[in-house]
Amino acid sequence: MIYEITNKEKAASLFSQWEETLIWSCLQGIMGSIYADDSDHPTAAMAICGDFAFFSGTPNMELVSYKPDWCTQDFIIMVPQNEDWKNAIVQFYGSKSKIVSRYAIKKEPDVFDTEKLEKIISSLPDEYELCMIDEHLYQMCKEASWSTDLVSQFQNYEDYRSLGLGSVILKNNVIVSGASSYSRYREGIEIEIDTKEEYRRKGLACICGAKLILECLKQNLYPSWDAQNKASVALAEKLGYHYSHTYTAIEVYGY
Repeated sequence: MIYEITNKEKAASLFSQWEETLIWSCLQGIMGSIYADDSDHPTAAMAICGDFAFFSGTPNMELVSYKPDWCTQDFIIMVPQNEDWKNAIVQFYGSKSKIVSRYAIKKEPDVFDTEKLEKIISSLPDEYELCMIDEHLYQMCKEASWSTDLVSQFQNYEDYRSLGLGSVILKNNVIVSGASSYSRYREGIEIEIDTKEEYRRKGLACICGAKLILECLKQNLYPSWDAQNKASVALAEKLGYHYSHTYTAIEVYGY
C-alpha cells in the first residue's frame, strides 16, 4: 500500500543527498506531494512536483507504478536515485519509457555578475518589450501551448502572485519568450524558460533569464536552474551559472 506523507519530516532523510529544489518544494509543503511505502517509517519514497517524480530509498515496484488521483497528465519525468530505481522504472513502463540525460547546474548564490546581466537586458532590440508577468500576461501564457509551462504549476493568478515570479518579451503585444518560476521553495524558485519557435536563437531567452535572475536577487530568492539539454547548459553559462554533472532521468509517455 502507498501512503501520502503529511509529516514531511518522516521522509526527509530519504532525500537528504539530493540538491533538487523540486524535492525541497515537496518537503517544505509549498508545492507537490510525497508518497511512500509506510506513513511512519518509510523505506521508499516518491516526491512528485509538476511533471517530475523523484524516487529514493529502497526500490519499490508498487511506488513506481503508483499514480496519484490528482495527477492527470500523460507524461512525467522520473528521476531515480540509483541504478536499481532506474531498472525498476524501465521494467514497469517498458516501451512507454525513454532513458535520457539531464544536466545539473551548480547552486552558487554569489556567482551572478549584476552588471553583466543588466548589459544583457539592455541589448533587447527596440521592436520588443520586456515585462514582468502580471495577471494579464499570466493568462496570455496559459493560452499558448508553448508558453503554458511558464505558469502551469500555479492553479490561478493569486497563487502565482504570491509564489511565482517571471518575465516575458512581447512583440506586437504577443508573448514570444519568457522566463518564470516552474516551482517555488522557501529560498527560491526553479526556472522555466521557453521561446516561441520562430523567435529562437535571437538571444531573447537570455534576456528574459537575466531579468528574472536580477528580480530574484532583489527579493533574496535563489534562481535555480536545471538543464534539459546542452543548449540549456550553454544558456545557463552565459548568465553566470556553472555546470555540475550529468544525471539519468526516464521520460514516461502514456503515464
